[in-house]
Amino acid sequence: MPKMKTRKAARKRFQVTKNGKIKATRANKRHILTKKSTKRKRQLRRQSFLQSGDAGLVKVLLPNG
Repeated sequence: MPKMKTRKAARKRFQVTKNGKIKATRANKRHILTKKSTKRKRQLRRQSFLQSGDAGLVKVLLPNG
């Protein structure tokens, strides 16, 4: 059997925690930041965990993670 390959784009965007959860950065933090409140931008700094349906799709892309 050949080795399972990781999708490099997914590896850059997601992290697998020790418990198997998928951690991702939040959206809407790239541009047009002047109209967003300071509180909103501060909360967007934190990473979020994917829901179970999305996490299953990402785990297929990260077989070695």
